[in-house]
Amino acid sequence: MAGMLYLCATPIGNLGDMTPRVVETLRQVDVIAAEDTRNSIKLLNHFEINTPMTSYHEYNKVEKAHQLIAKMQEGQNVALITDAGTPAISDPGEVLVAMCHEAGIKVTSLPGPAACITALTLSGLSTRRFCFEGFLPADKKEKALVLGDLKEESRTMILYEAPHHLVKTLEELYEVLGNRRITLCRELTKKFETILPITLEEALAKYETEEPRGEYVLVIEGKSFEQKKEEAIKTWEEMTIEEHMAYYEQQGMDYKSAMKQVAKDRGVGKRDIYSYLNK
Repeated sequence: MAGMLYLCATPIGNLGDMTPRVVETLRQVDVIAAEDTRNSIKLLNHFEINTPMTSYHEYNKVEKAHQLIAKMQEGQNVALITDAGTPAISDPGEVLVAMCHEAGIKVTSLPGPAACITALTLSGLSTRRFCFEGFLPADKKEKALVLGDLKEESRTMILYEAPHHLVKTLEELYEVLGNRRITLCRELTKKFETILPITLEEALAKYETEEPRGEYVLVIEGKSFEQKKEEAIKTWEEMTIEEHMAYYEQQGMDYKSAMKQVAKDRGVGKRDIYSYLNK
C-alpha cells in the first residue's frame, strides 16, 4: 500500500501549542519534510522526536516533491512541517499537496496554530467574511494590481509583513485604501504578544518614532456597504441620465429594464426617469 502525507501544524511561538497528535505522528512517520531543518531540529529535540528530516522549501518545492511522492508510492509516510504554523498556508507545501492529489496519494491535515486565523480572532474586526493575502508581491506592477483589488474588497483582509518592510506597506495601504481601521498583531502567542487596534493614519504616526520589531500580521477593515453605495451614487451623479441609460442598454438591457435600473441607482421613481426622457 502507498504511504500518505501528513500536514502537521507546529507552534507559531508558544511550544505549549504543539498537539499530542502532531508529536505522535512526527515520531511515527518515516520522514519529516521541513522548510528549514536547522530551525525544525530545535522543535524536534524539544519533543524528543528522532525521525529523519529532509529539506522542503521554496527553491526545491517541485523537484523534492517528486522525490517525496516516490517515497510515498513505495509505502513510506511523510510529514510536512513549516517553520511555524500550518503547512501550505502562504507556504510551498501547497505544491506538494497538489502533486500528491495528482498522483493519487492520500493527504490529511493535523490542525493546529495558524497566524492568520489567530490574528483575525484577536483583531476586533468582522470575522464573518475575510480574505487572506499573505505577503504582498515584491514586483511593483503585481503589487499595484493586488492593492487595486484590495481597495474594493468588502471582506476583512489579512496580510503578513516583516518588520523592515512594515512602514512601507502601511504607507502603500494608506495611499490606496484611505484611513481604514487596522489591527497590528505581533509576536503572536509569545511573551511579548501585542495586539493593537488602530487606524492606518495612527499606525504611520506611531512608527515615525518607534522601530517595528517582530513578525507582523495586519488585519484590515474591508470597504463597508455604505462606502460602496456612496461611491456608486457619486458615479451615477456624474453621468447624465442619457449616459446612464446608454450604459445599461450597451450591456444588452431593453429600454424599459434600463430605465428601471437607472431609477433604482439614482434613488428616484421610474416615472421620474420616464418624464425626464420624454419631456
